[in-house]
Amino acid sequence: MNIRYRNQVNAWPGFVDLFSNLVIILIFLLIVFVFLWTTTSVFNKSTGAKTVAELKAANAEQTQTIQQMLADEQEAKRLLILARNELENLEQNNAALTSELTDIDASIEDLIMAYENKVAELQAQGNEMQQMVANLTQQLNQATLDKEKAAELEQERKMLQDEMEAQRVKLAEQLEKLQAALDAAEEKSRNQEIQYVEMSSRLNKALADKVAELKDVSKYQSEFYKAVKIAMGDRTTIQADGDRFIVNSDILFPSGSYKLSPEGKKQLHLIANVIKDMEDKIPSDINWIIRVDGHTDKKQVIAGTANYKNNTELSLLRATAVANELANAGVSKRRLVPSGFGDMHPVELGNSPAALQKNRRIELQLTNR
Repeated sequence: MNIRYRNQVNAWPGFVDLFSNLVIILIFLLIVFVFLWTTTSVFNKSTGAKTVAELKAANAEQTQTIQQMLADEQEAKRLLILARNELENLEQNNAALTSELTDIDASIEDLIMAYENKVAELQAQGNEMQQMVANLTQQLNQATLDKEKAAELEQERKMLQDEMEAQRVKLAEQLEKLQAALDAAEEKSRNQEIQYVEMSSRLNKALADKVAELKDVSKYQSEFYKAVKIAMGDRTTIQADGDRFIVNSDILFPSGSYKLSPEGKKQLHLIANVIKDMEDKIPSDINWIIRVDGHTDKKQVIAGTANYKNNTELSLLRATAVANELANAGVSKRRLVPSGFGDMHPVELGNSPAALQKNRRIELQLTNR
């Protein structure tokens, strides 16, 4: 909205002068009219007297009217002069107001410009909001479509889930059959492995014993056992059994572990000292070894609880740990041969804690390679 003020020519002074002149001319014409009418009436003989009287009355009335009009004229002039003065004051005030209006107009121009800028900004924001509304509407429409698609996918998912559940049940049945067959196969394989190991162990033992006899290892065996007994003193954790020494695994290892305990390392160091003495006494032409055989009880390993799958692996890990500790104590590694037999060679057949403890053992035997 734009407002404009323009200066106009003030017509009030001329209007007042014109109005005064018109009043004077009107009075003059009225006097002439009265005079002519009176003169015409006087020379009329039939009505002259009466007319003169009427003219006198009319003249008096007209005189009074003229006086009243003159008074009104004077009053009008006075009022017009007052009006002129008031107009002059108004013109001065108008000039001041014009100046103020000019300033106001400039301010209004600034306000209009600011308003137009604000309107443009609001229009831009409105366009952005319309675009956002359009985008949100599109997203809402897409979300509606996605919701419908999700409902279809959910229906398909349920159908697939039902189908998968049916397949899972069928697969579970097949797995049970396969597991049963696998268990039977594993049992058969385990029995064959036990037989093979037993046969191998017996064959190796027979051959070793035969060679030992041929190489006169037996005399050094007795000396070895005697030295070990002296070194171990009164300890009951190591026992002699024929041509070998038996060390209780519970002294060497924590339950289910193949990491040597401090006490176990201490006892192995005593045995290592004996073996090192034997290395100096046995002639170099005799190729002898110390067999380190690991044995466990018949409790089966719980799957996933350790770094081994069965008792055979556990017994081999324990035998290897004993051989490594003897080597760390100074025994030549080439004289140490670890092997694991698991629970295939029990010394006790019972299920009592005492019988199971005896079967958990490490056997040391001096023999030839």
